[in-house]
Amino acid sequence: MTPGRPGGQGVATPGSAALTRPGLRGREAELERLRALVGSVRDGAGGAVALLLGEPGIGKTALLRETVAIARAHGYAVSHGHADELHELAPLASLASGLLHGDPPLLSRTDFADLAGHHDQRVWLVERLAQLIEERSTRAPVLIAVDDVQWADPLSRFALSVMPARLLSSPVLWLLTSRNDPQLHGRGPATTTLTLRPLSGTALAELARDVLGGDVPEQVAQHLDGAGGNPFLASELLTGIAASGTAGTEPPQRLVLGVRERLAALRPDTLHLLRIGSVLGRAFTLADAAALCGRPASGLGAELDEAVGAALLHDEGERLLFRHDLLRQAVYADLAPSVRRALHREAASRLVAAGRSSTEAVPHLMKSAEPGDQEAIRLLGAAATDVLASLPDLAADLAVRALELVPPHTPAVFDVGERAVVALTRAGRYTEARRTGDALLARQPPLEVFARLQSVLGDTLWHLDDVHELTHRATAALAAVTDPAIRARLTARLALARSRGRDLGAAREMGERALAEAERSGDRQARVLALWGLGEIALNAGDCAAAVEHHTALSVFDTAFLAEEAVARIHSDDFDTVRSMLRRAGEGPLRPAMLIWAQGTLNMGLARLDDADADFVTAERLEADLRVPGNLVNIRVNRGLLALLRGDREAAREHLDIVRATVADRPNTGNHATHQYFEAAVADAGGDHPAAAERIRSAQRDHSFFRWRLLRPQAVQAVRIALRAGDRALAEDLAAQATEHAARNPAVPTAQGTAVHAAALVHADHGLLERAVRVLRAGPRPLPLAEACADLGRALLTAGSTAAVFALTEAYDLYASAGADFEADRVRADLERATSRSARRGGGPRPRPGRGWDALTASERKVAGLVAAGHTNRSAAAALLVSPHTVNTHLSSIFRKLSVHSRVHLARIVLAQGDTATAADA
Repeated sequence: MTPGRPGGQGVATPGSAALTRPGLRGREAELERLRALVGSVRDGAGGAVALLLGEPGIGKTALLRETVAIARAHGYAVSHGHADELHELAPLASLASGLLHGDPPLLSRTDFADLAGHHDQRVWLVERLAQLIEERSTRAPVLIAVDDVQWADPLSRFALSVMPARLLSSPVLWLLTSRNDPQLHGRGPATTTLTLRPLSGTALAELARDVLGGDVPEQVAQHLDGAGGNPFLASELLTGIAASGTAGTEPPQRLVLGVRERLAALRPDTLHLLRIGSVLGRAFTLADAAALCGRPASGLGAELDEAVGAALLHDEGERLLFRHDLLRQAVYADLAPSVRRALHREAASRLVAAGRSSTEAVPHLMKSAEPGDQEAIRLLGAAATDVLASLPDLAADLAVRALELVPPHTPAVFDVGERAVVALTRAGRYTEARRTGDALLARQPPLEVFARLQSVLGDTLWHLDDVHELTHRATAALAAVTDPAIRARLTARLALARSRGRDLGAAREMGERALAEAERSGDRQARVLALWGLGEIALNAGDCAAAVEHHTALSVFDTAFLAEEAVARIHSDDFDTVRSMLRRAGEGPLRPAMLIWAQGTLNMGLARLDDADADFVTAERLEADLRVPGNLVNIRVNRGLLALLRGDREAAREHLDIVRATVADRPNTGNHATHQYFEAAVADAGGDHPAAAERIRSAQRDHSFFRWRLLRPQAVQAVRIALRAGDRALAEDLAAQATEHAARNPAVPTAQGTAVHAAALVHADHGLLERAVRVLRAGPRPLPLAEACADLGRALLTAGSTAAVFALTEAYDLYASAGADFEADRVRADLERATSRSARRGGGPRPRPGRGWDALTASERKVAGLVAAGHTNRSAAAALLVSPHTVNTHLSSIFRKLSVHSRVHLARIVLAQGDTATAADA
């Protein structure tokens, strides 16, 4: 058997330490670690990742193949894929190369076709793919091996970043090889990294004995030193010696020289075929090579036979494969740079002429296109458009490259440049987008082009939070534009900008004008912008009914905005409709991070604090996966407020630190009031009431447009902070605003009850507190009702009324049921004074420990019970009417609290608890 070649001397038994190929000499320690990982994952230790790093030819692929063989012998279902340097744009190609092959394939072609149809929804696709793998792993452990991850397409890289952590509780082993650390940010703590070093002299000598037999001549040992400890280079040298019977007179300098000598013996047409193949990639089809050679594929039989006979190519039937990528690189490196460039350009043209996708041609164009190449500009633009939704950062790179190829003084520069601005903005590269757009504007385009560029830059400026500049530019562009669609878009952007101003009436009029113009022009983008702007204006004006109307119209027109409609309805106390909406949204590919944010907002309103916290954690994780943390401030503020309800000031301060850092890194006026209120709440909890009141004043003074959003959930607390600080004027102003907000929302019980409650605190009026309790009982929110009951109970207790017990008992029960332990403890103390029986409530709710079974929340116990009963994340989510993402968040928390790493271990703990009620309830 030739070292390093595919195949072997028979698969070792699962417990054996023997090597199956001599090419694995010197890798005994690494192989044992991989063998142990295979066994531990199979035996229920949870998922794991193994990453093999090293230079080309160092033995990564040999170890991967050996581990695959061992895993198969252990009963694993195996996916063995390979990333290719020139397939970097084909969505999910690197993973699909293994998932769709095998005996049987890990994934059916039907399932993959369904996934591929949604490649523009990365989070949904990865979640669905994880579900399929998780379900397969319930029947047998799964190994997913991907060779040469450094060349993985972006969608596969994203999946490999996210899925190992997502499937950490399942028996799934990920085995990846790469020339350098691929920086898959989501790998998680269960990653074993093996960096393969050059072979020792002893290992090289053993390798030589494997190939040559008997003792190794001194001259051969000296030549082996020239391989630098690289097993593939050593194997190539030894193969030549074994074939010729002589060690030669000079050691090889590098593989390129050695391959050049081997190529010199080939016929010219065979050499040409290999060179063409090296340009097409490590794997290529005979048809593509024949097209570039200018010959029919049927006429290349002799050349192919010679290349295979020389151990340079493998013929796999559907494709040809260089036996090792080092061989391909050696052939490729022997081409003159100008020849390489020309062949890549010809390859791109041939692929396009053959009807192949732009994603196959573009890698060749990136290596060959020159300024003025119109076909390259067109194909790069088409590829950027194709991947914009799923891989915006890649789309931005392609669009920018297309712009670089356009001669600067041709009219096409504006169209290509506009696409680049859009792609850069979608990728979150706002400063670069603005710079690119301004460079185009500096060329003084025609007025219509000027207006169109200003329209797309409006999105950039909105994300940069430069509302003043957005207003200025949109106004200037409106004076220059005649195109009805562009005019509608600019008007809508101007209305959106003015939603941040003080004159919301004028903003509403402009939004309505934009909507009318959008409908007349029939422009979809203008209509979306107009409805979005009107919804924002309504929310900022405190008009919940109008916000629901506009956001409903928007989500009907574009279902991607379903989450915005849900949040608007939550503000209107329409919880039943929101439940139904979120159930219908299910697992569809609709902005899952925003949908889970809406679910968390609903759970917070329902006082399901543990569920809400899990939802917010999940939403943050999904945003981090996409690297677009646009909602991070709101998420962390809500988590911090939850922590204060539980009395965990340290956690609240940790959340506040993240909010401060986020706001400092990316100032956003929309976040100002939320941030300032959270600062106030933390300061108030720490006893610094004057500082807390100043934060409230800051939120009111600096961004008055946001006052209505602030008041909806927090008006009573804001009044209470003002009163503690002795600032009666601020308290009265806040109460007056709450009253105005109630007048704008007569059908919203929370708005009505909050206004009465705020007025009751300002005027110390027992009657108003009783009325607030009655009104809030008609609404769906337990926590505002608990607040009103607590305040009423304390007021009655001070007045010496025995009715205090009833109000305080109701408040206690509501807080305790929600898990608001700190507030429950405060009410319990008042209740003890009212009843003079400290044991009445058995000491009140005990603080939840940080570890162990008692640390689990009620929702976590339900998830634990379902998982112990054999449910997958998907089926558990269906049973609990939540997202699989949220189940995964609960499961991660369960594992951390119980110090377990797999579903098997969790099931043992659930059984040991004898907690049959958990499973039954679930």
